[in-house]
Amino acid sequence: MPNVTVDGEQIEVPDGATVLQACEMAGKEIPRFCYHERLSIAGNCRMCLVEVKPGPPKPQASCALPATEGQEIRTDTEMVKKAREGVMEFLLINHPLDCPICDQGGECDLQDQAMMYGRGATRYHENKRAVTEKYMGPLIKTIMTRCIHCTRCVRFSEEIAGVDEIGALYRGEDMQITTYLEQAAQHELSANVIDLCPVGALTSGPYAYEARPWELKKTLGIDVSDAVGSNITVHSRGREVMRVLPRINDDVNEEWISDKARYQVDGLTRRRLDKVWIRGADGKLAQAGWDAAFAAIAERASQGRIAAVAGDMVDCETMFAAKALLQVTGSDLVESRQTGMDYDVSNLAGVAFNTTFNEIENADAVLIVGSQVRHEAPLVNVRLRKAAKRGAKVFVVGPQWDTTFPAEFLGTDIAILGDLPRTVTDVFAKASRPALILGAGGFAAGAHGAALGLVDKLGLVKDSDSVGLPGGWNGFNALHTAAARMGALMLGFASEGGLTDLAEASPAVVLALGADEVDYARFAGSLKVYIGHHGDKGAHAADIILPGSAYTEKAGTYVNTEGRVQFADKAVFAPGDAREDWTILRALADALGVNVGFDSFDQLRSAMVAEIPALGEEGLADYGSLPSARSDTSPAGEIAYPVRDFYLTNSIARASLVMQRCSDELVHGGTLQEAAE
Repeated sequence: MPNVTVDGEQIEVPDGATVLQACEMAGKEIPRFCYHERLSIAGNCRMCLVEVKPGPPKPQASCALPATEGQEIRTDTEMVKKAREGVMEFLLINHPLDCPICDQGGECDLQDQAMMYGRGATRYHENKRAVTEKYMGPLIKTIMTRCIHCTRCVRFSEEIAGVDEIGALYRGEDMQITTYLEQAAQHELSANVIDLCPVGALTSGPYAYEARPWELKKTLGIDVSDAVGSNITVHSRGREVMRVLPRINDDVNEEWISDKARYQVDGLTRRRLDKVWIRGADGKLAQAGWDAAFAAIAERASQGRIAAVAGDMVDCETMFAAKALLQVTGSDLVESRQTGMDYDVSNLAGVAFNTTFNEIENADAVLIVGSQVRHEAPLVNVRLRKAAKRGAKVFVVGPQWDTTFPAEFLGTDIAILGDLPRTVTDVFAKASRPALILGAGGFAAGAHGAALGLVDKLGLVKDSDSVGLPGGWNGFNALHTAAARMGALMLGFASEGGLTDLAEASPAVVLALGADEVDYARFAGSLKVYIGHHGDKGAHAADIILPGSAYTEKAGTYVNTEGRVQFADKAVFAPGDAREDWTILRALADALGVNVGFDSFDQLRSAMVAEIPALGEEGLADYGSLPSARSDTSPAGEIAYPVRDFYLTNSIARASLVMQRCSDELVHGGTLQEAAE
């Protein structure tokens, strides 16, 4: 580890560190535009200049210079100060200086660094260069005259997303950043370039001119659009969520989020349920009061058992409250796999992403069974791309899809799991860190047992000595698509036989907790009570609608597909008469004349943690070792992917105008761009 001196202070830096990183370790702030710790080094902007001895008698770009033994680095000399002022002066030569109307104002790197490191006046009086606006799709607004050619967006698209859709045209002063033939950027992570852009060249189209950052309240939240559990910050003003931005968590989403997680939030104000509705004798829904709804439910519940079906975006507290209510009424009819899937949940290690997102990057052989990863978990796809770039061989069982890494497709019949090709078994035999990923398509096709049967055949579990990891290597992974799935399974919110057994029990009342994907024709004889926030499929089928809260309108606990427990805070209040789900269930308990044991959210969470201690500790839950594979497993059948339209997978996204535009243009090939022109 080399020793270097930064402004007179001697420090030891890791091997391979750059001068910029050495300066930051010494507590020195180094301005930069093109450098980003998750992207390759470009050395474009020259803003990070420092003086280094021994070396040439001129400032050097610290981001691209390796730190070596004995270097003397100066960040505060007059030479460095003048060099940075000169670079800033050049960067501003063609900049339109339109900060008052720029959406980047208040969180703009160029604005901040011009204030700190700029000259304060310009000597340039020639005509400025202008660049025409480029079209990058419905999400990204471009004003390319502001572009300083840092190429962060180019490097993100190529290196992280794996979709080479953004690049540079021409040279020198004529250089322009654009998409290929000025078409929309068609990948699930495209809007992350907005966060990366250090100026106002790429800003959020749907958020344009909506608010300034200092006007917004920022609340820590968890994304529920998939099962990754991306860490987000919810920015709100008054009672409205204005935008969602990623929050850094290297173990989960690094600092990226999917376009759906970012932009589905405009659906929070549309198609909302904010009144109680009861379906009358004429088959039409009519507004009613809470007392009338509870009385109708209590009357029907006296005739039989109550069942509860949890949707994909429900928090753990809501499911625990529902289960507690059912238990005191003498019912155990609960289910969270609302599409009808039925697989063994007696051992949670057999249905979790055991390798973890961090470690899957180090896999050297991966078999994906029934998962279109780009649509089901875009941020897991980013991790798999890293593994492939490091040399991992990837095989896929299922219909073909556009991968962002080299992959061999083996067919769509899960029978192949019983007789894998020699090319696959040979690769796994040589692999030191092999992994299998079973997706929702694999679960639906009944491949769970067959996948578990491959644990020993493919050597998916290694001890700590063979892989050099304290806990060893567990390469069996389940990739769920529902944010609520692992939390539900930890709470026991699943029945043997799945939704089929629930329907056969003929419950008198079915409580649908935001469950929009259920085939309610199975419960024709039951009173269907929908507790949710959007007038979607579940509300259309309901006999009684009780308005609930969306994920930004309540505090809650969520467990991602790894088994990582995470907590979200309440950002805004629900509209109208809508209430937090647990309060609705608590009031329903009074109407039924039973005691569920809690009267406040804190009491509810305490009761839940007392029953499931792992839900009280943030981080990975310990699910133990994998279950033994059944010997009678003989898989057969075709795999189909459950996500047909990435942008419209839940009730919030389906209510979102932005997501509808994305679906029309990017999935169905609409002509919104031509219409706009």
